[in-house]
Amino acid sequence: MSLLPPQGRTLRACLGLIAGTSLAFPAMAEFQALDDATLSGVTGQAGVTIELETRLTIDHLIWTDEGSLGVNGLRLSGQNDTVLDNMNLTIDIAGTGEVLEHGFSEIARRANAGLLDTSNPDVADALARYSVGGSFGRQFDNGDLVIHLGASDYGDPASLTDYLQAVDFELAIDSITTQGSEGSASLFSNILLQGYLGPTDLVIRNEGNATRTLANGNTVSSSELQLDTHFEISNGSLNWDAADVILLFNFAAVGIEGLQIHNRRGADTLGHFGMAHARASLSRGTSSASGKEGLSVHEVEFRGDIDMPVFRMGDTSIGSVQFTDFAITNTTLMVYGH
Repeated sequence: MSLLPPQGRTLRACLGLIAGTSLAFPAMAEFQALDDATLSGVTGQAGVTIELETRLTIDHLIWTDEGSLGVNGLRLSGQNDTVLDNMNLTIDIAGTGEVLEHGFSEIARRANAGLLDTSNPDVADALARYSVGGSFGRQFDNGDLVIHLGASDYGDPASLTDYLQAVDFELAIDSITTQGSEGSASLFSNILLQGYLGPTDLVIRNEGNATRTLANGNTVSSSELQLDTHFEISNGSLNWDAADVILLFNFAAVGIEGLQIHNRRGADTLGHFGMAHARASLSRGTSSASGKEGLSVHEVEFRGDIDMPVFRMGDTSIGSVQFTDFAITNTTLMVYGH
């Protein structure tokens, strides 16, 4: 008769079961700890791929303070109001020094395989930029969360056009309005933007509680979200009813048709395959000027060319407008409540 309490007898039974199992399956009887070097070889080898298609509509989006700002009749879809599809999201948590998909790394992979002509300066730049130790992409630090948006099907692997136009989109907004005690006003109306979405990356850098100081003195967290995207607007139109641009130009009663945003002219086209490029980093920050804490948006950059073949003042066209090497750089925003 056993003198062990019930929980003791249960423990003895479990130990007996484990021992019996190890005798029955001797191959499982020995456990070996993996050292850091061994673990580094398997970390990050698995990830998640999401094939995505969607159509987004929002009837009204309203922000209310003393007055209100409204976005009315918003729709995000494929061109001509079709489903936005043919998108692949790859999600990985990087190991130390791991190379993951980023930017035009797929172009570099094809160029290395001889599928694309490296006499094309953009292709040669991609091959040099995204080749890392026999892999293709960008090297990340341990714990970085990396989300890369590309296409499910890029078409002919030897065609740059198929690659660049694999994901088409359309953004439509009926109007953007303000409402206050003195009535309402339309800022923009009849917005329609059609184009192509290039490689887009979201990276959440894992730097713990570390901070750094920007050139303007603001202190920001080194753990930040980094956005990097390429895109092209192939056809766009809007009515600019009442709005200021960079606090300098009032474009009230302006209509724009045939809008295109790309990067095919000028001195900074290399590496962009004719697409406009935008990037920014977001993190918690503290303003050096006010001492306020808020959302820091820093390292903001936009580069592209802008074509407006029909530029109307009221009902009358005044001709066409073109910007070449339009660049926004050295831009930092600190956003907080008041």
